[in-house]
Amino acid sequence: MLPRGELLEGSHHPAVLGTVLDAADTALHTWEPCWTGFLDPAVREEALQRLEPLADLEVHGDGGFPGAERQCLLLQRRQSELEQQAPAADLAGLEISGNFLFDPAEPADLRQALLSLGTAPETIGDLWMRGDRGGQGVLSSAAAQSLDGRQGRVRSVEVQLQARGIDTLQFPARRQPRRWHSVEASCRLDAVASAGFGVSRTRMAELIRSGQVRVNWGVITRSSRELAPGDRVQMSGRGELAVLTVQPTKRQRWRIELERH
Repeated sequence: MLPRGELLEGSHHPAVLGTVLDAADTALHTWEPCWTGFLDPAVREEALQRLEPLADLEVHGDGGFPGAERQCLLLQRRQSELEQQAPAADLAGLEISGNFLFDPAEPADLRQALLSLGTAPETIGDLWMRGDRGGQGVLSSAAAQSLDGRQGRVRSVEVQLQARGIDTLQFPARRQPRRWHSVEASCRLDAVASAGFGVSRTRMAELIRSGQVRVNWGVITRSSRELAPGDRVQMSGRGELAVLTVQPTKRQRWRIELERH
């Protein structure tokens, strides 16, 4: 029996972490591997931190491709290296086709469109745009098949949905970590994130207000939020920006060391 109380104590996501613990209990009692649905990165990080020290449990993540932000967790009893390897998650791709030339969309817009069609949040993995012709994503196989051939709307754009094999998708480029210094007038979220993600400050402020920017995996809607060393800024489809150091300059500005993943 898992020490459930200890594992949930102080959790920032107790409800979702509770479902992960349910899956872990099932795996331990039945000796059968058990997959969770897709988890937000913050929940996944917390679950891994709390579950990996357990001697009898193995935890593996799979989001359909290396570097995926949203992943399913496989929970199973710890096995010897000679025993069967962990099974793959039952995932599929989804093509979202439409003309976004005059109404560009973000991954969050794709997600909202799928949710409006009745798709369960835990069946949706990462989504990404591919220019002005639409986007792609990873879903559970059952969810992708249920959407195959359907039409929907992303913002003002009519889209056609088509299930695809994972191996036919064109995944987002996996970024190599890049570290550099930026000199800014302040440590405000909109200023630092604008410099770090290469987005105009006006556009960044819009993204922050619409809830598409997170700090340490928590949604922040205030552009004026001050950042400090150790803070991590996340944007869906654009990766993560870590604030490493902050130092004042002689001209009353701030020299900020950043690392983008």
